[in-house]
Amino acid sequence: MKKEKAYILLAKQEGISNRAAKDLIDRGLVYTHDRKIKIARGLLPVNTRFKIEKVPEAKKIFEDENILVVDKPSYITSEEISKKFKYPLLHRLDKETSGILVLTKNEDFRKKAIEEFKKQNVYKEYLAWVKGIVAEPETIDLPIKVIKTKSGAFAKVSADGEDAVTEIEPILAFRTKSKIKAIIHTGKTHQIRAHLKAIDHPIIGDEKYGGEPYKRVMLHHHKFKIFDYEFESPEPRDFKMQEQRDNTRKKKK
Repeated sequence: MKKEKAYILLAKQEGISNRAAKDLIDRGLVYTHDRKIKIARGLLPVNTRFKIEKVPEAKKIFEDENILVVDKPSYITSEEISKKFKYPLLHRLDKETSGILVLTKNEDFRKKAIEEFKKQNVYKEYLAWVKGIVAEPETIDLPIKVIKTKSGAFAKVSADGEDAVTEIEPILAFRTKSKIKAIIHTGKTHQIRAHLKAIDHPIIGDEKYGGEPYKRVMLHHHKFKIFDYEFESPEPRDFKMQEQRDNTRKKKK
């Protein structure tokens, strides 16, 4: 059977440029037979049909003279959000992480906010779906070392790493997975992902850190507090679908 590169087939199917097709695959948005296409240059049968996940628009949560707060969808980088709204980032979220993203509008506020981060006076609460049953709250106090490679940063628990503390608390538990709350007291790269891997509860979809394959990394920045500001981002649709799916299975049993 004749084969062609995935991005070329996708470009023909959708009537878009090869570059646009490659970008969709690189973002993790393209599927065939419910299987994510991971390699844009991978060879596929010429009759392959693709399905493309739709990405919701980034929405403003709040804006004043100091900050702009955005509800970031997954599959979009923090830098793209910054470029779209034309303000610098106060912090970053990984591409597949959804939720609260804060941009600053003036340098004076930015400097004060960065000091709050350094003093650990910022509240950052995430939601995650993880492998296995998390039965009790736990404080993960393990140093993290960040290694930078050509393909991106990678964090691992290491004795020669920097201090990192994550509190986790179970919300729901099913037979093979749990929904948890994670509060980070330090802001190391991939901190939650590395800590959850270290305790054998990797995030669903986080294959880089030992998680089972899924459409995306199931991590959501749910609540954020700094100074007198306090924000909350509702659970995204895919988080609720995980819960509904397992509740349905319970009822059938």
